Amino acid sequence: MTYAAPFAGLRVVDLTQGLAGPEAGMLLAQYGAEVVKVEPLRGDWARVQGQRYGDFTDKAVSNNRGKKSIALDLKSDQGKDVLRRLVQDADVFLEAFRPGVIGRLGFGYEAVSALNPGLIYLSISGFGQTGPLSERPATDAVLQAFSGLMQVNKGSVDGLPHRIGIWLIDMITGLYAYQAIATALYARKTEAKGRFIDCSLMQSAAAIQAIRIMEFSRSGGEGVASQSLVGTFKTQDGWINMTVMDDETWQRLCGIFERPDLITDPRFAERPNRYANDAETKEVVQSVLETQPFDYWSPRLTEAKILHERVNDYLDFLQHPHVAGGDAIQWNQHPMIGRIPVPNIPGVAPAADGDARAHAPSLGQHTGDILSGLGYGDEEIAALYDADIVAGGR
Repeated sequence: MTYAAPFAGLRVVDLTQGLAGPEAGMLLAQYGAEVVKVEPLRGDWARVQGQRYGDFTDKAVSNNRGKKSIALDLKSDQGKDVLRRLVQDADVFLEAFRPGVIGRLGFGYEAVSALNPGLIYLSISGFGQTGPLSERPATDAVLQAFSGLMQVNKGSVDGLPHRIGIWLIDMITGLYAYQAIATALYARKTEAKGRFIDCSLMQSAAAIQAIRIMEFSRSGGEGVASQSLVGTFKTQDGWINMTVMDDETWQRLCGIFERPDLITDPRFAERPNRYANDAETKEVVQSVLETQPFDYWSPRLTEAKILHERVNDYLDFLQHPHVAGGDAIQWNQHPMIGRIPVPNIPGVAPAADGDARAHAPSLGQHTGDILSGLGYGDEEIAALYDADIVAGGR
């Protein structure tokens, strides 16, 4: 065990598909754990979501880095026998079936705990393991809607609730799941038995919105809006996001605008007034900012210590000198996709091309090796392939 690979020697069985569960497994792998991804014979459904490169997509690559893959028919008795062998020597078990499904397969917590009492068993679901909606299928978008996030994210132009355009709830759920597992592993040092962890997209969606939920509850649904001027405005050559926190900052902004009249105008002079006249305030700011390009405004705003930044797309972000010359992105060469930018995980040493942590496995890439490691002989392995119990890596 080292700081670079604190989970070296840890064995993880990852049955999850999609984004949330695979993200948790990927984080364990990045910290040194041996993560065996158990996929159905057709593969994790993330392998077909998006632009396909063989049996890879960007989703499949990003969330399965550093893992090994075995393709296995879990509806067959022989496939279940393989999984039982994997479970017996594992430290962590991850599953993301709808509640009840994994139990019907014979691998619910009680059954698996009987095989391996020290196992940390984590279940990811949409709405949790119990309750009226527990068996309802869910996605990131469903939970953005259900949790109130879309309502908070109303468009300033059309007034309609909008989905945030990344898989925010999925990725946060993966992060919370990793945190729960890491904490449980620490506690297991003094515990005689493993534990069951229930981690749902609904819990995660609520957790990241704790402040907003408290505000809305106390205000009877009105919310407590910030009285700072926070907005996105159009310049001559693009968009700028800017934050004006207090009256002193507003006065400095008016100086940059060469509009001293705005300092004494009763509609804008003090923060409560600017808040009460938010639309007019933003209209005035917009009318000035659109007269010059971003590069005109940015140095002046920086000198005045006014928080701002250009609104970038992802290519702008990748090409920015601060990013291109820094430690935010690692560029790796993927055999099917080509050169890809891989964002580094905070606190984890970057994984270069030669590092196994940098690449995701093809479907069933390690099937043969994993079976051999579990004690299956050559003839037994061949029989499993011939019977379509396993696939890949032959």
